[in-house]
Amino acid sequence: MATWTSTTLGSICKFQAGDGFPKDLQGDADGEYPVAKVSDMNLAGNELFIVNANNWLSKKAVDKAFKLHPPGAVIFAKIGIALTSNRRRILVRPTVIDNNMMSATCAKDIDPRWFYSLLTTLDFNEISSGSALPFLTVRDLSKIPISVPPLPEQRAIATTLGALDDKIELNRKMNATLDSMARALFRDWFVDFGPTRAKMEGRAPYLSSDIWAMFPENLDDEGKPEEWEVSAIGQEVSVVGGSTPSTAEAEFWDGTLSWATPKDLSNLSAPVLLETSRKITAAGLAKISSGLLPVGSVLLSSRAPIGYLAIAEVPVAINQGFIGMVCDKRLSNAFVWLWTLANMDAILSKANGSTFQEISKGNFRPLPVIIASAEILAAFDAVVKPLYARIARNERESNTLAQTRDLLLPRLMSGEISISDILHVG
Repeated sequence: MATWTSTTLGSICKFQAGDGFPKDLQGDADGEYPVAKVSDMNLAGNELFIVNANNWLSKKAVDKAFKLHPPGAVIFAKIGIALTSNRRRILVRPTVIDNNMMSATCAKDIDPRWFYSLLTTLDFNEISSGSALPFLTVRDLSKIPISVPPLPEQRAIATTLGALDDKIELNRKMNATLDSMARALFRDWFVDFGPTRAKMEGRAPYLSSDIWAMFPENLDDEGKPEEWEVSAIGQEVSVVGGSTPSTAEAEFWDGTLSWATPKDLSNLSAPVLLETSRKITAAGLAKISSGLLPVGSVLLSSRAPIGYLAIAEVPVAINQGFIGMVCDKRLSNAFVWLWTLANMDAILSKANGSTFQEISKGNFRPLPVIIASAEILAAFDAVVKPLYARIARNERESNTLAQTRDLLLPRLMSGEISISDILHVG
């Protein structure tokens, strides 16, 4: 720490607020420059870098009324409840940000990835103003005291932490590809009935000969492959709900049993539930009629909002915001996961409620599911189950990497440990 410099955050970066984004310009998916809003930080693919945006602007519009924030700048929410989440993202191209956000661009003698890591260690809640609606000011941000190591050490820290972040990002991209492959296969076989349609049109086989031979030659009068049946999802899986043990009873809480709420699924980057934020005791579990659902159960948030979806990789109890599907019959959890995704519009159409939309178990159970032959279901599982298993394995690795990063981050950024300390331990 002897060579570290004590200074303030404002001395090593430039803060810049975003611009008002008129409604008449919103919703355009074409343009030269992306517009980053607070909600864009939640988009798939934007966990570290802002690579996707829901709004774009033309160069003409930007030149007329907006300022661009440079690649490498770190953006964050500057007002409202989103501020309390302390999320940071890195821009990868010149970008417009809306007026609920702010950017910080580091000085030329500061390593950009070290700077990003520094910002992730700072709790902006501690300096926000406003009680009802928290907000940040450039003045308050600029006064935050920090310690800055020499540039070579900044780069060493950034390289170490960046390697962990980059591997997590690589796993996320791989999982997105695996997810897309699984969805595409499900749609081709069980929604579009691609192999049967290809046979009817005399097209060449595009699956292995043994699997190709399993598919019927024609569609029936109902438009599905011959001899396939229509069932109800409630007949093919055990559909259960959950509840919340009384929070006034301390004996129900802080145990060892996982208890999920839709919030546990809200920030998942893959459909894999590895842990829950709260735990209950055996006494708390006794208050939940559905009990502890087994590993492999498919969880669908049934309200506020409908549509969060994951496969439980731990035994888990659920609260009243879920429809739980225990796959204890002929459909695998991989099939049920993909069926649920493919039928989300139908699920949403069965929701009701005045305060918020909710899909009840009674409305969910009758939803139709088309059942292929046992050999086709088995062939599908033989392809898709390994894809899901790889997704789950990547998520476990990313969780371990994130825990390692979060353990090292404050110690490295404060100078408590150095890169040489880590190398000596290794």
